[in-house]
Formats: sequence, C-alpha cells, structure tokens
Amino acid sequence: MARIRYGARPAEALKKSSRERSSLPEIWSTGVMAIWETDPEVIAAVLPPPLVPADRPLVRANISGCDINGYPLGAGAIAVRCKHGDIEGDYTLTMPMTTERAVIGGREVFGEPKKLADVKVERDGDSVVATVNRMGVTYIEVRGTVGEELPLPEPRQTLSFYYKFLPAVDGDGFDADPLLVHVTRNERTRSAHAVTGEVILRDSDFDPVADLPVRGLISITLSERTSDQQGFVAERVKADLVLPYIHQRYDDVQQITDDPPPAAT
Repeated sequence: MARIRYGARPAEALKKSSRERSSLPEIWSTGVMAIWETDPEVIAAVLPPPLVPADRPLVRANISGCDINGYPLGAGAIAVRCKHGDIEGDYTLTMPMTTERAVIGGREVFGEPKKLADVKVERDGDSVVATVNRMGVTYIEVRGTVGEELPLPEPRQTLSFYYKFLPAVDGDGFDADPLLVHVTRNERTRSAHAVTGEVILRDSDFDPVADLPVRGLISITLSERTSDQQGFVAERVKADLVLPYIHQRYDDVQQITDDPPPAAT
C-alpha cells in the first residue's frame, strides 16, 4: 500500500523531527532597529494586565531580512517597553512576516502576534530603507544614511512577553484562561553601523502603529545578528483581563467603525 502522508507518523520519525528542530543552523539576518520615545499614556493603554509600563516610554521597531536554505524571509516586530512584576522586557504588538510557515510556528507555540506582510530591507550604497506593508499601506518606514561602524556589543539575552490563547469555539471569550509567556533570546552581533535617519508611521486601520508617535528618536542601527529563543509559561491570566485587548492580534474590522477619540482640550 502506498504511503499515506496524512497518516500517523511512527515514533522514530517524531524523534528525528525533534532532533532536526533542535539542531538548526545559525541564521544571520540583516536588519534595521529603531528605538524612540512615545507618550507614556499610549504605552499604558496598550498593555494587557498584569503588564505595566517601564520607567521610560520606549518603542522598538525591528525590520530585517535573511535567507533560510535558499528561501528569503522578511521579519519585523514593533514592541513597547514594560514590566511583568519586577522583570523588565518588551511587549510585542505585532510581528509582520513574509511567509506562512514563519507566522504559524511563532503564533501556535509562543503566542507571538504574527501576521503576513510584505517586509523589506533595501540598501543602496550608504542609503537604507526598511518597510512593512499590509493591506496596501506601508505603515512603518525607517530610512536613513548608514554611518560609522559601531563597536560590536557583547552577546546578550533579551526578554519578550506574549499572550497565548485561543478564542472560544462558541465565540464568547477564550477556550481557557490565556497564558502569559516569557521568551528569552540569546543574541549575537557580527556587524553594526549607526544610521542617521527617520521613522515614518502611516495610519492603518488594521496595523495602527501610528498611535505610537515618535516624540524623541533615540537611535537607528543597521546590523547583522543571530539569535536562538526559548519560552516558558510565567502565569495564567484571567480571561476578562486580556479579552479587551484581543483585537490587537487580529484584523478587526470594528476598528474602522469605532468612534474617534474626543479632541484634546
């Protein structure tokens, strides 16, 4: 009988697949990272409990590209600085990716808020432009001139926070209380340059990063980096605390019809 590819896999095949995942080669990406200061009340507004703002209202945008066994991948992340208890890290609002495989793995395993998008980093001489486009809108663009080479930073560990959940089958809330996940990344850099430039945020109904205005640009860098990552469940969070923020994960058409906020007085 011919092999039925949807059929159950034998135990040895499952072990082999696990070994292969744990021995993936290093993947180096070239990307732009921009860090800016925004309004403190904006950071506070986007954080689901029990996360709270960090001491400084910082936003980080990473836009990068790499090649994985001959297949190009564009990847991005827009995150805000915050704390879980006494532990400081980043809460990621959106993670645009160019491939379905990259989206599915991160969403299903760690709860990463990934979406398919057109992500590009283009360099021409000393000019570099990094963009993310979805639904016909280039909602973030980082552009500038590549300048001096920077000293290579020591290997470091970063921390990101994600909520892992599944919407309920009957459409009311979640199947179970969401998990607050901590993901650590061990990061190494092999080249880094300062960039003199700007961050441009364009309004998008489905990716409203324009709500995180640039009040003070801290830095833009262009670098080559590699990292691995591990995650663990820090705690379960009551569903009613996370439910008001569930629209962050999806393309919520209600955002188009929401009444605008009242004008500042």
